[in-house]
Amino acid sequence: MARKSYNTVRKPHRKFIAITSMAACVVVVVVAIIGFNVAFAGAGGISTPIFGFGGAAQQVGADEASGLNIAYTGASETSVLTKTSNRNIDKAVDQLLAKEEAERKAAEEARIAEEARKNAELAALQARSAGDAATAGLDPVDWTIGHDAFVNTWAARIDAYLAGSPLEGQGATFAEAAWTYGIDPRVSPAISNTESSKGRVCFLWHNAWGWGQSSWSSWEEAIDAHVSGLVKGGYGPMITYAGAQRYCPPNYDNWYRNTTQQMALI
Repeated sequence: MARKSYNTVRKPHRKFIAITSMAACVVVVVVAIIGFNVAFAGAGGISTPIFGFGGAAQQVGADEASGLNIAYTGASETSVLTKTSNRNIDKAVDQLLAKEEAERKAAEEARIAEEARKNAELAALQARSAGDAATAGLDPVDWTIGHDAFVNTWAARIDAYLAGSPLEGQGATFAEAAWTYGIDPRVSPAISNTESSKGRVCFLWHNAWGWGQSSWSSWEEAIDAHVSGLVKGGYGPMITYAGAQRYCPPNYDNWYRNTTQQMALI
């Protein structure tokens, strides 16, 4: 009876011991696996945990690496686009500046050419009027002094000549027209004396020069029409003897002498 009781009590202890031994083996195996992974990772290998937080950590690291790669790629593309855009803008600006510089140079060259042309015309006018004035016994007109000096000088001289006549105060009108059309500023005022005593005896309104069959509404309009008509009619920058024959055929000799004498008074 005593032996049977002993066997009954000892069997549960043997089971407990077996279970404990198995658990210990499992723990040893797990610890060994973990130790192996740690050692392998430390040696530069790639650890691939089978379970637990290691796998989660690896996934997070992969996600972060992927995000960094995307961000770097995006930054690179943006940088390339920005550089390309800057190059395009710089090229457009350079082209615009080059165009403006070419236009400026062309305008400057045109201005220089026009100035040279005008200077050549003035030189030719100076030479011709000087020759005609010498023939008529008159002082030559200086065309090289410029517009303002020319108008101011001759306006004063013509006003002094026309003082007390219907044409008084029109010196600047005569001088401006003479400069514009390139004619001796003394011609038209002197003819007005030969033809109408400086506007006192006009056969038509404001026609002080016996000029065709024209009349005008003002002295300013009439003066400009007469001076421009002389030039367009081919009389030249100075009244000449040949011009007198055309202007007043019946009495051109006296007409020429009287007109040049009046011009000498201006």
